[in-house]
Amino acid sequence: MRHKRLLTGAACCIFPVFTQAAVTASYACPQSVPATSISLNAVPAGWTPYIGSPLYLSAAAPIDGAPERRGQLVPGGERKKKGRTILSYRLEGSYPDGKWLQCSYGAHGEVTLSKRMDDSVSLCEFTYRKGSKAGQNEIDIDCR
Repeated sequence: MRHKRLLTGAACCIFPVFTQAAVTASYACPQSVPATSISLNAVPAGWTPYIGSPLYLSAAAPIDGAPERRGQLVPGGERKKKGRTILSYRLEGSYPDGKWLQCSYGAHGEVTLSKRMDDSVSLCEFTYRKGSKAGQNEIDIDCR
């Protein structure tokens, strides 16, 4: 009987750890925007557009509100570890237009893809490492 009570007590203490882990949100940016999905309209007369390769992921960050608001956020911390850069963002407080993930493509982020994140997300870490293509970064995203 005493053994049963001990197991029940341990389960009560461990259960909150598992529920906290369940809150972790999984977000990932597509690695590239395919060339076939990029089009140029209203090109100057006499010019023929050609898009010969995809645009590769170069950056990612949370933003305040939809992309057209341009609500760029500043990371609260930066660490370097074994050739990787880790940027941390605290997302506490009010976000009346929502918290969004913005993925940037091209050498200077010429194209972005954005997705609304869960309102409960309060911390995100973005781990950057150089990709194999020019200007490309591989980015792991951990939000909770």
